[in-house]
Amino acid sequence: MQEQKSLKVNSILNILKTISAIVFPLITFPYVSRVLQPENIGKVNFSGTYVGYFSLIASLGIATYAVRECAAVRDDRKNLSSVASEIFSINVCTTALAYILLAVSLVLFRRLDNYRTLIYIQSTTILFATWGADWINSAMEDFKYITIRSILFQCVSLILTFVLIKSPDDYLNYAIISVFSSSGANLSNVFYRRKYCNLRVTINMQVQKHFKPILLLFVMILAQTIFNSADITMLGLFCGDTEVGIYSTAYRIKSIIVQVVSSLAVVMMPRMSYYFAENDWDKINDMLKKVLSVMVTIGFPCIAGCVSLSDDIVRLVGGIEYADASMPLKILMLSFIIDIFGGNFLGNMICLPTKQEKVFMEACCVAAGVNVILNYLLIPVGGASAAAFTSGVAALVIFIWLLLKKDKRVRLDYILDVIKMPMVGAVAIVLFCSAIKVFKFGFWMSLVMKIGGSVVLYGSLQLGVRNPVVWDMLDLILKKIGRKGESR
Repeated sequence: MQEQKSLKVNSILNILKTISAIVFPLITFPYVSRVLQPENIGKVNFSGTYVGYFSLIASLGIATYAVRECAAVRDDRKNLSSVASEIFSINVCTTALAYILLAVSLVLFRRLDNYRTLIYIQSTTILFATWGADWINSAMEDFKYITIRSILFQCVSLILTFVLIKSPDDYLNYAIISVFSSSGANLSNVFYRRKYCNLRVTINMQVQKHFKPILLLFVMILAQTIFNSADITMLGLFCGDTEVGIYSTAYRIKSIIVQVVSSLAVVMMPRMSYYFAENDWDKINDMLKKVLSVMVTIGFPCIAGCVSLSDDIVRLVGGIEYADASMPLKILMLSFIIDIFGGNFLGNMICLPTKQEKVFMEACCVAAGVNVILNYLLIPVGGASAAAFTSGVAALVIFIWLLLKKDKRVRLDYILDVIKMPMVGAVAIVLFCSAIKVFKFGFWMSLVMKIGGSVVLYGSLQLGVRNPVVWDMLDLILKKIGRKGESR
């Protein structure tokens, strides 16, 4: 049996990787946007978005499916090599199809001629993602390698950005660096993954076995994409660019928090898939309780902080011109409470590992339909705030659907015990930030006091009420420091 990796360490590593993926663009984008000017930034973003549609065709739901299937057989190298090769071969075929469709589109749509070179460059991300097969490392829970490799490539990309981008004409360099940062790391997998399995292209792809669940996952991802993008599309149609800008700012801020909390699911799903394959329901329910505890312990203070500091955050990120994004941000963050329990927990942590992707797909499709209908009815009246509200309703639909369809062997009687300690801390953050507002400090002083005080207050309360997640993390950090001290 493969050595069991520490879920605590893996969780921290993947959160670090997610944070680095957020921080590096925040460092480079202000510089790049000023040097390249809006026109060239628009060219790069347009071509990247266009390539993204074909990337979706190439990837289908293969990565998520592959992590689950490979994690279930990871103790048997021969079986793992066989399953991984079958899935990899299917991915090669879908990638070839994506490139054929991309080539046809470039021939048919002559308006794309101005973007042709950029599209060629950015389309290499499709090839790198397929050939890298990073899902093998995720299935084997090798998040140390994934994190170190990703941060290393991002650091190199950061240096290249400031060295190679000096004028508006350097937008092709920016596209190449972006590809290198996001997908170049996959090239190292070609050699690294041999420690786990022998990956090859095979004619025996077991299409009947694999294609149906992959297709269901693709439909699920497509439905999620629709209701995530329908808000912005319909805002643009009904309300214009200003409301789109306001909502996009709020949504981008929320997405940062979502990425951090959702990164835990990436760590936990391989282990959950393994336990489900072993049919060990005691370990399954114990693990689910721990997963939800970590999600709410990290998620609740982030939600409370964003709601309390929404005016300050919007001003910091977008400026006073985006002040109206404060209310949509509050609504989006409150709806994220529902999403933690719905899509993140019941969906990613229960439905996908138990091979109930059809249930998750149905929930996402129904939610997408509800979202589009409510957008049509409410956005003309309420603008960006209405779009945020409909996203919350869609999240609620997914939660209710998955709750009704969940496996009866999955226990949820611990939910109140899990949420009460983080909830106390979240309420304390809201009260503390409200109290600071009374004193009318300057913007920066107020922001530092609110953030710093909230972190200290929340951490102290969780230690005081003996939240096991916080105590375990503290114990892990102290052990790491102790080991470094001994090594010296």
